[in-house]
Amino acid sequence: MFAVLKTGGKQYKVQAGDILRVEKLSAIAGDKIQFNDILMVGGETLTVGAPMVAGAAVQAEVIEQIKGEKVIHFVKRRRKHSSQRTKGHRQHLTLLRVTEVLASGGEATGVMAATGTADARRDAHETGAASAAAAQE
Repeated sequence: MFAVLKTGGKQYKVQAGDILRVEKLSAIAGDKIQFNDILMVGGETLTVGAPMVAGAAVQAEVIEQIKGEKVIHFVKRRRKHSSQRTKGHRQHLTLLRVTEVLASGGEATGVMAATGTADARRDAHETGAASAAAAQE
């Protein structure tokens, strides 16, 4: 059985046992996470979501947080003011091992949902603001 999941603005076709490098997620090594944005589930029958498949999920185990290969960005301006600039960048990634593909019953498993670091930061900010507002009242 395979599934097509969406995370970090990208789509991945996965099946049990696959190892993925995805955009950084807010989880530590050894955590079990679940992706709920499933676009398609295949196997004996093919289920295509509109836009997501209801109840489908992909469970994975976090192996480690890693950095991608270094990308060099070189800028050279010519003509009157010749200048050069070199910048490097290494993308933060999460290494995952897919453990299970669920065609249905994904919301009842109780496994932590996979969220990116921006989502985790936003949730922490909103709960901090909500608790501060509750403390003032």
